[in-house]
Amino acid sequence: MDHSKAYRNKVVTADVATSKIKNGSRIFIGSACGEPQHLIHAMVKNRKIQDAMLFQMLSFTLGCYMDDEDFLDRFAVKLFFVTTPMQKAAFEGKIDYIPTYLSQIPNFFRSNQIGIDAVLLQISPPDRFGVASLGISVDVTLEAVKNARLVIAQVNPRMPRTHGDGFIHVDDIDYLVPFEEELLNNNREPVDEHTAQRIAGYVKELIDDGSTLQVGYGHLPYALLKYIDNKNDLGIHTHMISDAFIPLFEKGIINNKKKNFMQDRAVATFCMGSRSAYDYIDNNIQFYFGTADFVNTPGIISRNNNFVSISSALEVDLTGQVCSDSVGRLFFSGTGDQSNFIRGAGLSKGGFSIIVLPSTSDDGKTSRIVASLGAGAGVATLRADVNFVVTEYGIAQLKGKSVYQRVIELTQIAHPDFRASLMDAAKENHYIFADQMPLPGEDLIFLEDYKSRFDLKNGKSMAVRPLLPSDEIAYRNFFYSLKEETIFLRFFHSITIFSRKMAQAHWANMDYRSFISLIGMVRNQDNKELMAMGTYAEMDKEWAEVAFVVREDFHGQGIAGHLLKELEKIATTNGYKGFVASVLPENQTMLHVFKKYYPHAKVSTHKGDIEIRMPFAEKN
Repeated sequence: MDHSKAYRNKVVTADVATSKIKNGSRIFIGSACGEPQHLIHAMVKNRKIQDAMLFQMLSFTLGCYMDDEDFLDRFAVKLFFVTTPMQKAAFEGKIDYIPTYLSQIPNFFRSNQIGIDAVLLQISPPDRFGVASLGISVDVTLEAVKNARLVIAQVNPRMPRTHGDGFIHVDDIDYLVPFEEELLNNNREPVDEHTAQRIAGYVKELIDDGSTLQVGYGHLPYALLKYIDNKNDLGIHTHMISDAFIPLFEKGIINNKKKNFMQDRAVATFCMGSRSAYDYIDNNIQFYFGTADFVNTPGIISRNNNFVSISSALEVDLTGQVCSDSVGRLFFSGTGDQSNFIRGAGLSKGGFSIIVLPSTSDDGKTSRIVASLGAGAGVATLRADVNFVVTEYGIAQLKGKSVYQRVIELTQIAHPDFRASLMDAAKENHYIFADQMPLPGEDLIFLEDYKSRFDLKNGKSMAVRPLLPSDEIAYRNFFYSLKEETIFLRFFHSITIFSRKMAQAHWANMDYRSFISLIGMVRNQDNKELMAMGTYAEMDKEWAEVAFVVREDFHGQGIAGHLLKELEKIATTNGYKGFVASVLPENQTMLHVFKKYYPHAKVSTHKGDIEIRMPFAEKN
């Protein structure tokens, strides 16, 4: 049966439909790029509507009325999120911001905590059964419709028909307003591509093939996606789909095949993008658009194994508190569901979360890693929930770390110009020891070339990278895990105490050119443990002394040989001609390694110790 005849009496103009709105009404408007622009303009034009409250999750069209005194006299705007077009109005006190998790909004409607009298929304054309789609704006809109007394829908043939929870029958709509117009486009604000590419490089290190991703609202997280192009079989469970996802779908990088929950479906609540994204999701069974109280709750999120949440921040303080909705008392965005996704990731088997942010403001004059959050700044994510924080200067891992360790981790990834002042502030706040040595004050991006990976004979994989100040605890734990004999063979005498000052002195003297240590890290459950170290230190302009120590349970894996080759690459880059090593006669294993890799080495004896001089092979 064709239902079109049954609902023809519901078809009216926008002026007629909005005239049904009573004074004092609480009106919900469909969200983001799915908002019904034509209906909004008709409602505002109708001067008979007075003293109305407008509720909206992501608002754009209303931005053009924020300097209209007549509009502000007639409408009170209540927003769950402050979008860029509404920021000026928020700063000027012209709107009312409601801090809440988006996933809680449907229950506010359901429980009548926020009562809704009327809804303005946009739908796709109904099919022959009278079923339309909320398209790119399912999020909290569906529950508003269910609890409103008056439902007015703009029927737009340009609205995609999406699969999931967003289907609505015309019987549940009071007035239908046919009007074709292009949906709003979410024009991504430009980001510093150099910064984004560097941040993406670190993020890629953390993401494994087969992971399921959430990418938080913000220009930077979406800018990272185009650089995550060397992964396979990624899945999506997120709140918003944007244009940035589409190339990864087209290349097969995102295919959702390895998801254990809602396999083969990319799960989201809404879409903000351009026509190319809208056309891609139109009637595309790969996508499931659900309500925010389903998609964005930790219990549902955590059902995805290997779930990775990537979200942005405006500031992160030295204890790990994250501010993402305001700068001081000025609201820039909203609470969203960042904490829900971060907690869901923490509950996921193999999951974790990443906070990404540039190290400084756009003008470079202000650090985004701060000693303490600005006065009035809201804490969007608690310090206890934060795992990884990534800037263009590296990765800070905070989960399970003390405040002292967090200070070192976060200062290490701050912009070099601000590291000294951050350390000073941390000392004043008694977060760190008063005698803490300063961190390197330069951009260490060149250390990325010093990283490698080595597959061990026992089936495990070893990540190799330079020793950093944040490795102090791991370094000391490594030392105390070694047997007395191993320590004696490495240091030529017994050492029973490896103090904090000794560890600091090691990395404080490193310049990563004339003096560098490489460490080998192997995953043990959810943690990576330091189990090997190789070091070279300059003797003169052409020769450097080299030494190694490997934890006993990893002997015989070829680790020292790999570290030796990696150190030679670095030493060659820095102009050295060869290595020198002093070895105790009883350390035959190390002697064998040196002779294996340097068959033309010169061996001599000095005061009972064996000295091996190992010239590097000439490069053609």
